[in-house]
Amino acid sequence: MSEDFNTHPHKRYNILTGEWILVSPHRTKRPWQGRLEKVAEEKRPSYDADCFLCPGNKRASGDTNPEYVEPYTFRNDFSALLPGGPQEDFEDGLLKASSETGLCRVVCFSPDHSLTLPVMETEDIIKVVQKWKEEYADLGNMEDINHVMIFENKGDMMGCSNPHPHGQIWAQLSVPVEVQKKTEHQKKYWERNKRSLLGDYLEQELKLEERIVIKNEHFVALVPYWAIWPYETMIIPRRQMQHIGQLTAEEEKAYAEILKQLTIKYDNLFQTSFPYSSGIHQQPTNNSDYPEWHFHMSFYPPLLRSKTVKKFMVGYELFASPQRDITAEQAAETLRELPDQHYTLE
Repeated sequence: MSEDFNTHPHKRYNILTGEWILVSPHRTKRPWQGRLEKVAEEKRPSYDADCFLCPGNKRASGDTNPEYVEPYTFRNDFSALLPGGPQEDFEDGLLKASSETGLCRVVCFSPDHSLTLPVMETEDIIKVVQKWKEEYADLGNMEDINHVMIFENKGDMMGCSNPHPHGQIWAQLSVPVEVQKKTEHQKKYWERNKRSLLGDYLEQELKLEERIVIKNEHFVALVPYWAIWPYETMIIPRRQMQHIGQLTAEEEKAYAEILKQLTIKYDNLFQTSFPYSSGIHQQPTNNSDYPEWHFHMSFYPPLLRSKTVKKFMVGYELFASPQRDITAEQAAETLRELPDQHYTLE
């Protein structure tokens, strides 16, 4: 790329969705007199008697959690999707609606209320990965489930209602729009080249090494060329897999290791428990073949300049196109150069 792209406005293309993003690197010099986010108290006990997710505690629904010692899953007490509802479509001129059914589950990563992924042991993160595999298979094999979305909202800045280490799984009848877009673009590339779109992209990124943050034998964490959020990253398996159910035991360990290493980098960036939304995109579960799919995990963190300055998606971003200030290359270099040891252990 020309040096001009690092100093002047330009657009970048997202190969997975077909959408463009505006990059404005010169705006990093603008002063900030806007909102400063409150930072939640980071020191938490290993057990909180008032926590709805801690082992042995009663949840808001009235159900009681077992005294679990490993990752624990239960049906979300306030699910956005419900099973067994009526199946009907509505259309009246330009007004359309369609029934949606599904299941929502909560995955508690650890019985320890004080932990997050970067400070968990790798062996315990492997158990989280194995639980994700188990849930993907269980939900995906259900008759009326055609897509399984595994994600985590970390931090109250991202709307997380409970600080206990946990994620969610939403499984539904229809395939979400974002997944439809990624399926379409991966399929077009596969039909033309008989190769994985993300596989070829990863090969190019590994040659350039400009946006690589961490890599191991089986996975690579990088800042996507088309990233929107300031410190957005993506974890891509080197071997093409359509879904996490295809992970070998060795790959489970490598996945857990890179999850820990990447989230340590995040925490070290502003020396805070770094907020983000992360999600695993993988093939739909509607009994069709998806040879084009290459599963990947994205992290969308909102912090921009410090632990109190957040990137807001407003104005132009809402009404025209996503926009970012720091380039993907600058963000990758910043993350890459951070220590590998968590700042609380130094």
